[in-house]
Amino acid sequence: MKRRTFGTLLVVASFCASFVVEAAAIDTLRDFVRDVKSGKARFTQVVTSPDGKKTKTSSGSFEFERPNRFRFEYTKPFEQIIVADGERVWIYDADLNQVSSRKLSAALGSTPAALLAGGSLDKDFDLSDLPSRDGLDWVAAKPKAKDSAFQSVRVGFRGKDLAALEIVDSFGQQSRLTFSDFVPNAAVSDASFHFTPPPGADVIEQ
Repeated sequence: MKRRTFGTLLVVASFCASFVVEAAAIDTLRDFVRDVKSGKARFTQVVTSPDGKKTKTSSGSFEFERPNRFRFEYTKPFEQIIVADGERVWIYDADLNQVSSRKLSAALGSTPAALLAGGSLDKDFDLSDLPSRDGLDWVAAKPKAKDSAFQSVRVGFRGKDLAALEIVDSFGQQSRLTFSDFVPNAAVSDASFHFTPPPGADVIEQ
């Protein structure tokens, strides 16, 4: 099972059963995508194998600023940093002292990170409402691209606050990110979205 899932990341809204509430939830989603230009939070990620028998848990922090900039910083159990600087995505594994880099356009596509980075919601995803669960309202976002690495993305909101993200990849592996202390339109440092490979690191460009 993969130890890491490329994040990330991240923006939809709440749905309920009735038509009236569903319409309001769609409005909330679009308002969120339109109005939340930056944010930061803590997260816990649980990755489950396709057969459901194996799980791995990690945690860290993330922040983003539209368009096309975000940072995931894993601190437990392994240190890893994923940074999108607007042009490229950098992934740094501290234990391997290895950096991989690829163009942002090639890395995002119809992924959860495309939502976070300012991708076109209606162009890239088919949306559908889901039943409320775990005290959250949920929406499913299915990538329209046939070559997407993800089968589906489910985003849970508590009111208007981002609370959870569930991802099923093309192999059936599931990842759930639970967010806490989410701050919409937070002041974020420009330095968070710049990455310089550490001295001596093995750099792989794709």
